[in-house]
Amino acid sequence: MDPHCSDAELVRHIAAAGNETARAEALLYQRFAARIELYGRRHLGVSAAQDLVQQVILRVLVAIRAGRLRAPEALASFVLGTCRNVSWDTQRAERRQGALALEEELRAQLPEGSADAPEQRWLGQSEVVSLFRCLGGLPEREASVLRMSFWEDQSAEEIGARVGTSAGNVRVIRHRALAKLQNCMHAGEAS
Repeated sequence: MDPHCSDAELVRHIAAAGNETARAEALLYQRFAARIELYGRRHLGVSAAQDLVQQVILRVLVAIRAGRLRAPEALASFVLGTCRNVSWDTQRAERRQGALALEEELRAQLPEGSADAPEQRWLGQSEVVSLFRCLGGLPEREASVLRMSFWEDQSAEEIGARVGTSAGNVRVIRHRALAKLQNCMHAGEAS
């Protein structure tokens, strides 16, 4: 296996699952590990950078073996996109864990059976239908900001970068959209 082969040749060797597969996988690691680690250091910190390398290389290998890499010559772009996705997933998971830990800490500070303890209330089927109806009635930009905020768990800065506005403007859009959603939901209860 030529260590100077192109990315496309490297992908073909890995996908072929032949005698050269182990060398090709090692070459893939050598070629991209340092770049992935730098990305991880910049976006996740030093401690998570090595984990990012392992996760990204594994996902890339699985994708190549499954034939999901449509353009083998674009391997570097695929690796970068995978870095970005794994990094976002990691940050999202950390935010959720932090929120859960904070909620647990707050619950622990409340006396047992306290009236101040937050209740969990689940939406009924008709309320969910009403919620989706109201979301469908919002302007596309407001609905997108709400989806990215609550379903994709993205920060105002991340949303602003995606929709081309400032984080402050995202917060304003989200606030106004939530008010419209609340009004629509309450109007549905009255009818």
